Amino acid sequence: MLVMNLMHMNLRNYLQQNHNKLIWKEKIQIINDIISSLYRIHQENAIHRDLHSGNILFHQISQMFKISNLGFCGPVDKPLNSIYGNLPYIAPEVIAGKETTFASDVYSIGILMWEISSGQPPFASVDSFDQVDHDYYFAMRIIYGMRPKIVSGAPLEYEKLMKQCWDADPEKRPHTDVLFDEIRKICLYYENISTKLHDDESMIKKFIKKFKFFRSSESANNIIQINEVSSLEINYKDIYK
Repeated sequence: MLVMNLMHMNLRNYLQQNHNKLIWKEKIQIINDIISSLYRIHQENAIHRDLHSGNILFHQISQMFKISNLGFCGPVDKPLNSIYGNLPYIAPEVIAGKETTFASDVYSIGILMWEISSGQPPFASVDSFDQVDHDYYFAMRIIYGMRPKIVSGAPLEYEKLMKQCWDADPEKRPHTDVLFDEIRKICLYYENISTKLHDDESMIKKFIKKFKFFRSSESANNIIQINEVSSLEINYKDIYK
């Protein structure tokens, strides 16, 4: 029996409400959740075929994102006869008429990575014509290499992985297990940075407290130890190298 957990909103709505408050550690955790969910789908030898921000749901209790709407999800050896999905997220080779593959799901992950970084739906600023002409020319531009403009300030490793995911050549996109490992490395790196910053903040507060005591002391013999400063410098060199 299939049991559905109560989900509170989709990724698109979540980004609309929260993007301006998200730090990079949190953005990376979101895509880490999504890639982990896709990894499990691919481990079952299935393809989702319709990944987009409306199909990524946020569970408020667990504070995690999960892939939903598995209506088009199915075995690799049972291809669909028609193209389904949300056009901005569909891989160019699928638009051109080829079958969906694990790699076409990975392409959608690349577009989702951009959406999480920007807070905007992909290609929202693309010029529109009437709907039929717009869809045709929009699809052709994707086939010929149009991708969303990279958001300034994105971490280099995140940007690199995103570009690999939306590469025009499906063979050059990372396999899901590689993608899973790479995003986990980025996630752990930012977790470590947060830990270092927290430790350094505590050290700074401790130093300031001692410094205030030193300045308020009437005795010149009350000399404090400030060895913490050297370790602070080392920490920041590690973080910003």
